[in-house]
Amino acid sequence: MTQRRKTDVARPIGDHGIIGDLRTCALVAVDGTIDYFCWPDLDSPSIFTALLDSDAAGIFSLAPRWPDARRQQLYLPDTNILQTRWLDDAGVAEVTDYMPICEDPHQTPRIIRRLAVLQGEANFELRCGPVHDYARAATRAARHGDAVDFSAPGQPVLRLAAGVPLHIEGHAAVARFVLKAGESLEFVFGSAEDERVAAGDNLACFTATLQYWRNWCAAGNYKGRWREMVNRSALALKLLTSLRHGSIAAAATFGLPEHLGGERNWDYRASWIRDASFSVYALMRLGYTGEATSFIKWVARCLEHSQYQPDKLQVMYRLDSETDLPEEDLPHLSGYAGSTPVRIGNLAYRQVQLDIYGELMDAVYLANKYGEAISHRGWEHITKMIDHVCENWNQADAGIWEMRGEPRHFLHSRLMCWVAIDRALRLAAKRSLPMPYARWDQARTAIREDIWTHFWNKDLGHFTATRHGQDLDASMLLMPLFRFVGATDPDWLATLDAIKHSLVQDGLVRRYNNADTPSDPLPGDEGAFAACSFWYVECLARADRLEEAHFEFEKLLSYANPLGLYAEEFDRRGYALGNTPQALTHLALISAAFFLERKLNGGEPLWQP
Repeated sequence: MTQRRKTDVARPIGDHGIIGDLRTCALVAVDGTIDYFCWPDLDSPSIFTALLDSDAAGIFSLAPRWPDARRQQLYLPDTNILQTRWLDDAGVAEVTDYMPICEDPHQTPRIIRRLAVLQGEANFELRCGPVHDYARAATRAARHGDAVDFSAPGQPVLRLAAGVPLHIEGHAAVARFVLKAGESLEFVFGSAEDERVAAGDNLACFTATLQYWRNWCAAGNYKGRWREMVNRSALALKLLTSLRHGSIAAAATFGLPEHLGGERNWDYRASWIRDASFSVYALMRLGYTGEATSFIKWVARCLEHSQYQPDKLQVMYRLDSETDLPEEDLPHLSGYAGSTPVRIGNLAYRQVQLDIYGELMDAVYLANKYGEAISHRGWEHITKMIDHVCENWNQADAGIWEMRGEPRHFLHSRLMCWVAIDRALRLAAKRSLPMPYARWDQARTAIREDIWTHFWNKDLGHFTATRHGQDLDASMLLMPLFRFVGATDPDWLATLDAIKHSLVQDGLVRRYNNADTPSDPLPGDEGAFAACSFWYVECLARADRLEEAHFEFEKLLSYANPLGLYAEEFDRRGYALGNTPQALTHLALISAAFFLERKLNGGEPLWQP
């Protein structure tokens, strides 16, 4: 892995690991600080928000007073249990962070931090200062026996239990103590109403958590040359799934910028139909079919909340499948690297994005092919949805990138409408399900003809992102991936070369050129999009440009943080931008690795859509 530069922020986006319990997640920086944590759910208000402001917005720091120590992070193999280590002339220390799996919906999440000194002796300092409600509440600390409670009006009471005396400084619990080689301590943070939040020996809990992750990881079927990176991506995707609801969040965070100092700062703690469907696709490809079954059940609840009306199907839903995601600015937060406004919620849920029907139908098709058969009522809802697509595919929309300008006719939306009908026809034939074949097939043919007639620019000699346009868009890379066009078709290869010339820089792919996209009215630029970069690799591999694909893939792997995690975007130097870890990036890595592996081994992938 590459060395990270220092920036003007205390803890860069890429200098974090993530822990979670399938209900929520926390980010742990390489200096031992938890500076981002939403509690009790992933989409609940944050209680540690220093990543988006300053330490006064809430942190849980734990570190030896070794200013010159080398710091490193690693996961215990095949788990989401994170170790942060300090290596100094005075000794070696480490903190092991994890969250026990939250299998009981009535239990609240807790963080367990086990500190140990392996060599030498160290003076440690602990500071735990949560601030409720996105750092808006007046949180107070008070002693509760050997623990410290944190309370605010109208907010749940939190507790820190420790094996050393805790003191209160301001509104934080602090401790300063010495540990020698062979000594260890545990700290437990969670709800004051949870009797498990107590100082003591949590060895059994640690063992159960370790075994859970290793058992889950062992169920995967990828054994190729990039096993470590693929497994880490799968584990990251799993952390973003809700054990209770079956939804899959787009990312663990909100408000992290796509452009430093700019306003492209969105909340990704929701389940996008598109991203979640892609995630299911990637997990099924690795052999994890249980997540697909849970996701389809979550979709059924979303349809119920949308009154089973296809025109009311939203781009995204809350993790519990509810529909309302009002957008709000948090002006009291200064933002990561001064990037404001910091937003929670996401108004994109009100947009019309026709591509979501294709991504959802592709996931339903694959879930039926490799998992449980669709129910009778489920097929009735699908039939209604496909009828809606047949009637409305020729409409303008906001597109995959959720443009906040005027709706346009996007190629990707057309493509995915074609995918929706195509996969429905395939599923009906495979399961002998009733369908209006002639009407659906006629619409599928009409969409194909529309794409070739209105999105192919004869003068430029390639497809374009919009109807009768000239601009390019990285979402076009999905055309061969969804088997609309052959990966070696000369017309597609000309389009691939055009994308390479216009949007690719040293293997990093931009979504689009802002100057060519009037539907994007926001000021400022953005970084290269990580998922698109992996789509590009897969397109190269499918086009039999294996040497180029292999080299670009290895370069992309070098842009991961030292733990193998990716945010949404890269800046021009390859450093992380945007919300993290992002599901779309990790699932695209899995897809590219899976296909490239088989091609390098001399054969087509055995797993086909």
